[in-house]
Amino acid sequence: MTDLNHVVLIGRLTKDLGTDERSFGYISSGQARANISIAVNRSRKNGDTYVDEVNYFDVTIWGKTAENLKPYLLKGKQIAIDGYLKQDRWEKDGQKQSKVVVVANNVQLLGGKGDGAGSVPSGAPKFQPNSAASNDGFSGGYQSESFGETGSDFPEDIPF
Repeated sequence: MTDLNHVVLIGRLTKDLGTDERSFGYISSGQARANISIAVNRSRKNGDTYVDEVNYFDVTIWGKTAENLKPYLLKGKQIAIDGYLKQDRWEKDGQKQSKVVVVANNVQLLGGKGDGAGSVPSGAPKFQPNSAASNDGFSGGYQSESFGETGSDFPEDIPF
């Protein structure tokens, strides 16, 4: 029996993508990599009042998905992440270190035009890796949701 490692998060970006060289870049093979952080709010009841609790998660997006989403990933923008947890381990100054990150399989932009710092055209596509590619998070493409009956309503592949 196989174990399960699946994460679904909806949160807001804590900073613009590409503000520093560690947030967006290309690895030696030429594949794009985006490192983002999202804040996920949760309300819980504490006595008679509700208390907001914020959790921050580091997320890595790979390939064409990272490249295509770069202009839209702005501070405050709400996004949905579907992916898996990955633990990185290393040794620094003789001390063992580790960090758990979310590797995104699917990323979807949420909210309307007035939501967050950026504005995304309505009908923005849902980005996800090609189904034929391996599901290791290192190969990505995108598919747009179907618009209309035949898909011939738009002369271009992406309607924005």
